Amino acid sequence: MLINNKRKWVICTVAILIITNILAFSIGNRVSLSLPNGNVEISKANLDEVLKFQKLFAVRDQLYKYYDGKIDDNALLNGAIKGMTNALNDPYTVFMDANETKSFNTQIQGQEYVGIGIQVENRDNKVTVNAVFDGSPAEKAGIKAGDAIVKIDGTAIAGADLNKAVSMMKGKENTNVTLTIARTGRDNFDVIAQRKKIAYNTVTGQMLSNNIGYIDISMFDENTGENFDKKLQELKAAGMKGLILDLRDNGGGVLDDCLKVASNFIDKGKTVVYTVDKNNKKQIYKSEGGSTVGIPLVVLTNGNTASASEIFSGAIKDYKAGTLIGEKTFGKGVVQTTFNTGDNTQLKVTISKWYTPLNENINHNGFQPDIEVKYPQDLLNKPYDRNSDPQFQKALEVINSKVK
Repeated sequence: MLINNKRKWVICTVAILIITNILAFSIGNRVSLSLPNGNVEISKANLDEVLKFQKLFAVRDQLYKYYDGKIDDNALLNGAIKGMTNALNDPYTVFMDANETKSFNTQIQGQEYVGIGIQVENRDNKVTVNAVFDGSPAEKAGIKAGDAIVKIDGTAIAGADLNKAVSMMKGKENTNVTLTIARTGRDNFDVIAQRKKIAYNTVTGQMLSNNIGYIDISMFDENTGENFDKKLQELKAAGMKGLILDLRDNGGGVLDDCLKVASNFIDKGKTVVYTVDKNNKKQIYKSEGGSTVGIPLVVLTNGNTASASEIFSGAIKDYKAGTLIGEKTFGKGVVQTTFNTGDNTQLKVTISKWYTPLNENINHNGFQPDIEVKYPQDLLNKPYDRNSDPQFQKALEVINSKVK
């Protein structure tokens, strides 16, 4: 997930104009519509575009005439809009109803909520976990990044139901939710997690031996840049000589906060990333500079390192500002933004592709690390132990060789 600065968009409908008994007549290339409150002129081209949607109203009329059941007009409207976004076959372009919008903004803004403490995304039409928060109910239940959630409380869930899945996992504090998990190497199994208040803290860290700093960023929300700076300054004040930055299982997030973190390691004024939209408009994002440029740095990555965390990794790799260790990243090289669509709903749309400073777009490909270290499959089903983590141990070895 990579979200650009939010822009406001109010959908102004022409009410589809497929209203019976409206008097219309042509004036050149324009059509004049006689409405109860006066005449309105629109171009014939625009009217033709509007007329394409007459089928929606025809279907709605038939449903109201013949359907033997209760009809919710708002549900029909939201379903029609979701159908439009689904037709694009882009898992990142989605329409979110009011509940889904609230869940999405809670996560991006780093607000407290009641849930189980995971971040999920649509991957190959599966609701896939790409981050598990430290100390969360999900972690205690044994859920791991890379797990696919196939059922929630017995209800089958697919990737297209992503926002619905997020809403279903939230609820009242101290209530339980049962998830059916698909994990590579074993049969599907159920876990029970108790919902708790989750206070987003995407940045955690500590000082290791030999004055090596360690920071883990679980995702980039709107507080990550500031919280990262605080943790970085804390470690520097304690005498940090080198840093291991763990971006494994970081599924991305807010572009601005990714740029704030990257600025700590890249010279001021240098390009961190640039985007190109459908009209070939190029936008360049540059480093603001920071006090840790040049510090020995190792970045840990894996197959769940995606989007904004790949932007960071790509810039570090291109400028040789650090060493990437671990596994190939996910490969999400596109940017989304959100538009308000009324009634507390939002549209999230893919608006551009992003490129590294050396002009690489890794969509569907990902980055190969400088040093590849596989995480053993048999360890995925065991409690995490840093001492048996070969990627972390390699990072320690490399960073210790870099510090003086």
